[in-house]
Amino acid sequence: MGIRFRMKTPTEVRRVLVRVSNMVVNGQIEAKEANSIISACNAVLYAIKTEEQQKRIEELERKITEYEESRRDGEWY
Repeated sequence: MGIRFRMKTPTEVRRVLVRVSNMVVNGQIEAKEANSIISACNAVLYAIKTEEQQKRIEELERKITEYEESRRDGEWY
């Protein structure tokens, strides 16, 4: 079956989950196929969350470095 899903954001993943659930209820796909898609959704959500956390960590590290440099230079915020 040639189903294509867009899953680049959490909102898109949520839409896929709703669509897949409806497809199972309507008999368009088997539960086993739906479970595979749901597993893929979970993997994508985990990857998105990890990427967002990494960006936040990098931003915090940048701010800490700026703060430490300003203290060395005598520039207090």
